[in-house]
Amino acid sequence: MTSETTRTGHGRVNVAAAPAGAHLGHVTTVPPAPAIPTAPGVRRLPWPALLVMALMGFILISTETMPAGLLPQIAGGLNVSEGTAGQLVSAFALGTVVLTIPAIAFTRGMRRKPALLAGILGFLLANTITVFSSDIALVLAARFMAGAFSGLLWGMLAGHARRISAPELAGRALAIASIGTPLGLALGTPFGSWLGSTFGWRWSFGVLSGLAILTALLAIVLVPDAAGQRVESQIPMAKVFAIPGVSVILLVIFAWMLAHNTVYTYIAPYLRSANLALGVEAALSVFGVSALIGIVVTGMLIDRAPRPLVLASITLFLTAGVVFFAGAHSLPAILVALVLWGIAFGGAAPQLQTAISVASGENADAANSLLGVAFNVAIFAAGLLGAVLVSHFGGMVLPVLMIGLAAAALLVACIARRTAFPAHH
Repeated sequence: MTSETTRTGHGRVNVAAAPAGAHLGHVTTVPPAPAIPTAPGVRRLPWPALLVMALMGFILISTETMPAGLLPQIAGGLNVSEGTAGQLVSAFALGTVVLTIPAIAFTRGMRRKPALLAGILGFLLANTITVFSSDIALVLAARFMAGAFSGLLWGMLAGHARRISAPELAGRALAIASIGTPLGLALGTPFGSWLGSTFGWRWSFGVLSGLAILTALLAIVLVPDAAGQRVESQIPMAKVFAIPGVSVILLVIFAWMLAHNTVYTYIAPYLRSANLALGVEAALSVFGVSALIGIVVTGMLIDRAPRPLVLASITLFLTAGVVFFAGAHSLPAILVALVLWGIAFGGAAPQLQTAISVASGENADAANSLLGVAFNVAIFAAGLLGAVLVSHFGGMVLPVLMIGLAAAALLVACIARRTAFPAHH
């Protein structure tokens, strides 16, 4: 299915934005999404609202990854083993995988702003329980619920950013709303680790709860409302998966993110195998800063050349894997690989969210919930796969995995030029 959108004086006209099986020439009229008032003929990005969404993304990714840097402190504070403390990450991801799709299905007809605020407040409550509870079972349950609300918010943010922006700026709007992810990885998680190590791990989660309160207040003031999905256009979640292009995009996401998360999670064994004077913190900082470059480039190009951008990003990721493998014992080569990897990954989220939003048309929120599930299944699988590979073959196997999965993702994306990653936007 394609979703070529034009704007007339009476609203948006979606060409073939119908469920799977619609004919190419079928045309449906969709009521215009509420937008920030502008002067006639002028298209402006709703920057304040998009930055609020970026702040929420920053909080979500920081909350998900925070325990990884604070395992000894959390284990000591809750009087459990580090292995048990590590399940805070697993519980969060499990909540996202299990409850995201039902939550999106339940809320997709609701007005967007009330649904967004409900998601933020639910996430805030779950995270605040983590701050104050000393019961590991309750903490794990709270992390599970935080993951569920995180999945709901991730599923909504992409669609809402596009709804409140002019169609020709929808990709750029999504890139701005997504900037919180690389910022969270580059700044949020390291700062939270420092804060937790210095003042106690509960402070790290407490600061995130404070930021969630601030985000809710800013959202009330700055984020415009938009209509939910029309009842007549809603299709069962299973049929969203069957929309032409959606399953192919999910396959690309899984392969690409499985490679990324395996290398990201087990970068320390790789660096030890390379025997270089480069610490994990320094390596991930280089990656994080480079990811910001990637999202800036994505914001500049995504509305004009989405397909070449996706193909270039996966190719860059593949190249990084080759450099990691061929230049394993060269510090300059590793630094180059980290930069290439960061640039490639930085724009991945808005590129893939744009692709799946266009492919799914009015079912974009539901499709983006599937995207979030694919991401978190890849995180789960990366933890297991990486542990097996590193224990049996050592850190040097990671670039081989990275190259193989990236090549598979690139091949699928190249072939899928009609529905998933169309040649003509």
